[in-house]
Amino acid sequence: MRKSVTLAAILAVSTAFAAGAVVAQETATAETPAPVVPEGGASAVVATVNGTDITLGHMIVLRENLPPQLLALPDETLFQGILDQLVQQAALAQSMSDKITLRDTLAMENDQRGYLSGTALQSVATNAVTEAALQKAYDAQFSKATGDKEYHAAHILVKTEEEAKAIKAQINEGADFGDMAKEHSSDGAAANGGDLGWFSEGMMVAPFQDAVFAMDVDSVSDPVETQFGWHLIQLKETRIKAAPTLDEVREDLATTVEQAAVTDHIKSIMDAATVERPGEGFDPALLRSDTLLD
Repeated sequence: MRKSVTLAAILAVSTAFAAGAVVAQETATAETPAPVVPEGGASAVVATVNGTDITLGHMIVLRENLPPQLLALPDETLFQGILDQLVQQAALAQSMSDKITLRDTLAMENDQRGYLSGTALQSVATNAVTEAALQKAYDAQFSKATGDKEYHAAHILVKTEEEAKAIKAQINEGADFGDMAKEHSSDGAAANGGDLGWFSEGMMVAPFQDAVFAMDVDSVSDPVETQFGWHLIQLKETRIKAAPTLDEVREDLATTVEQAAVTDHIKSIMDAATVERPGEGFDPALLRSDTLLD
């Protein structure tokens, strides 16, 4: 709820400058000179509310967490909108100084804990993804891989074994498999001569797959029964699927590297931590006892 209120407030402030924003975007130059950094840098005070300083750093951090539609606004609009928002927040926070409840204190502690732990893990994940780490992950997954065998087959699907045997006999006598598929097969591949394209292990039902695995290229199977009916299968060709390039799997490998680094980091931190759990004997139903916070 707190984040929704904050965002709504920022949007409200920024909307007041929307008309000027459009004009500013249209007249902005392609290259903007670097801004002059004030003395004190991020610690430079931009406003004071009842003695509480608001710094340039506060503004920069808030901007970093804005949604894309607000980041698209000109700097002039954002600067004033963010400053107004921080001034409002400071004044409102001060109005609560003598009204902070146990619930508020615990919520702020949880927020801080969550933010710092998330920041720690994000840093670990980001630093883990190097070109060397990606290459190592790629080599571990693909360098020794022989590649999956793929099969290119066609089939003729009919309702009964007798039909399948009769068609097989005609093929044995010289009839073209594709022509027979177009004439007799009952599935959608019939128009293409029964061609099923390329597939690998696990893509076909077991009886069909087992029959294909036992076949030689250019051969036609005996009738094979599946839940769909009776099949005659022609194995056209096979191939070994080549391993992908590193660039093709870069994003997946980055995720793998990040997850491994985060897992290792958490384990390292937890192994070094002294943890006591006196609350393990508590009744789990206590989680619903929100009146304890009153």
